[in-house]
Amino acid sequence: MLIKDIRKFDLGRSVKRLGPGLITGAADDDPSGIATYSQAGAQFGYSMLWTMIFTLPLMAAIQIVSARIGYVTGHGLASNIKARFPRPVLLGVVGMLLVANTLNIAADIAAMAEALRLVVGGPAHIYAVTFGLLCLVLQVFLSYASYVRWLKWLTLALLSYVAVVFTVHIDLAEVLRRVVHPQLALNNDMLLMVVAVFGTTISPYLFFWQAAQEVEDVNAGPSHPHPAAEVRGHLRRIKWDTIFGMTFSNLIAFFIILSTAATLHQAGITDIQTSAQAAEALRPLAGEATFLLFSLGVIGTGLLAVPVLAGSAAYAVAEAAGWQGSLSLRLDKGEGRGFYGVVAAATLGGVGLCFLHTDPVKELFWSAVINGVIAVPIMAVMMLLATQRQTMGSHVIGARLKWLGWAATAVMAAVVVGMLVTL
Repeated sequence: MLIKDIRKFDLGRSVKRLGPGLITGAADDDPSGIATYSQAGAQFGYSMLWTMIFTLPLMAAIQIVSARIGYVTGHGLASNIKARFPRPVLLGVVGMLLVANTLNIAADIAAMAEALRLVVGGPAHIYAVTFGLLCLVLQVFLSYASYVRWLKWLTLALLSYVAVVFTVHIDLAEVLRRVVHPQLALNNDMLLMVVAVFGTTISPYLFFWQAAQEVEDVNAGPSHPHPAAEVRGHLRRIKWDTIFGMTFSNLIAFFIILSTAATLHQAGITDIQTSAQAAEALRPLAGEATFLLFSLGVIGTGLLAVPVLAGSAAYAVAEAAGWQGSLSLRLDKGEGRGFYGVVAAATLGGVGLCFLHTDPVKELFWSAVINGVIAVPIMAVMMLLATQRQTMGSHVIGARLKWLGWAATAVMAAVVVGMLVTL
């Protein structure tokens, strides 16, 4: 049976079938996430590596739930919340998501601009405007199919963080010891860092984006009723695409923590507040190659994450307002003005914040706080939707996914409580 399955395996076709799960997972490692993981490695060394292993099954489970809701219902999360919950719940969730995403876009664009400035010199503000406009133009004027292909290629930028590990000395025995038996001092700093890592890894914008992308894929295909066998096959594709994407995401985060722990922490540099600062700190310690790989990774992941942040906000607002919401809409034909207006507002709003005398660390902090707060009710809502037959029909989630999904919700609730306590 195993040999038969291996013969059936087609690598090229399997890569083509990767889509929303891969892009969503890669977008999670945005410049602000890189800053958090870099700080975790710099401040606590190898003792924070366990978080990437612990969060993987929880992250994968809740993303599978969001993707299944989008595919089975044919509607995004905001549409489903609108149909099942009071309007104040919908407006509160969508409003907080829009604010959090705009702050996150600002932090990501600022990090990209600063990383490019470190590599080639020049004015960071001009780079910020350029990156913002580039992301906006690609979303508005590229077709959905072309845009998704570009996003898939941009996921390769994350491999630069794998390459970084091979440019520095790593004590593998020590790494294994700290993964299995981390040195955890249950103090305020450690708890706050765990909260930050968990909040960065499991973020609401990822739920909205992946659910919406599954809807996009359904709408891009044939409109006739799908037979049960085809639906089951697509749900299996969602499962493996998401598991692959989240594993890829957490593996890259693991390498970021590992590389900064092996370099910055070992050199006594324990206060890293931005991804660009992490790249600059690596230059004298690990050489130009490591610095360049780290910096280019920040730029590449930003180009992937900013459209996902803006797009997820636009999907949510459009669904809440009852507008058309799709990356397949043609603005030159008068379609999707509201949808693309939100994309532009979120992206350009983020660029505008880069020109204010604001603290990027505070922007990241407050976006993480908002994300952490709204993640818990959204996850609870998703779990309720995914277990209701009136929403999912015969495709309600099974016992294993239900257990993991509620476990992820409980962990995030504990994280929010921990965040409030540490505040």
